Amino acid sequence: MARLATPSSRTGLLVIQPLKRRHCGECLAGPLSMLVLEEGAPRCLDCADLGHLVFLARGDTALTRRSREESALSAVVVRFNRRKGRYERQGVLVEEAGLIRAEERCLADAEARQRRRVRDARRRAVEDVRFAEAFAAEILRLFPGCPDGRAREIAGHASVRGSGRVGRSAAGRALSEGAVVSAVVASVRHVETPYDQLLMSGVPRHEARRRIRAGVENVLRGWRTEGTEAGVG
Repeated sequence: MARLATPSSRTGLLVIQPLKRRHCGECLAGPLSMLVLEEGAPRCLDCADLGHLVFLARGDTALTRRSREESALSAVVVRFNRRKGRYERQGVLVEEAGLIRAEERCLADAEARQRRRVRDARRRAVEDVRFAEAFAAEILRLFPGCPDGRAREIAGHASVRGSGRVGRSAAGRALSEGAVVSAVVASVRHVETPYDQLLMSGVPRHEARRRIRAGVENVLRGWRTEGTEAGVG
């Protein structure tokens, strides 16, 4: 029987998934899906005293590590990659009881991670509400004539987490005057002027902004005066 090249054994016991049809050199069983090399000759898992182990494919690092920790006996499974000219790990053989214990540990971790995600989501939701309230308060400080509802609407839109809008920028999170004004101007442009209709009719963006500039300034001028609610006719 042809001898096989032996892969490096730096990780303990090695089991090979052969590329060619191989039979056990001891019991002649085969062709083998997995084999162990003993002095260059193939042995089936039963003859190598590994037949009671179960295969765990690669992919879940935590489960693999814990399965080996929970198993008194384990082996790394490799297969030769002709294109790369090297053996590559395919998974591990571990004791079934060890795999079960490892799965239970990973499941407990998954539940803990889920609880942590829920807590983090609640914390972020509270932070987002507080930030939107602070943003709205800053809008009302700069534009005391802005209706409360519009201030909250502008703040909520500008401060959506992950939106990339001005409220989530560094300047926006710092409640800088420039960021707050930019958020207000953008909202007025879309809500209180025919800007969107101009864009939909094919007017270039810069030209559309030029046409509605006076209307935006009129609304802002009114909002800067306390007790005034300005609009664009």
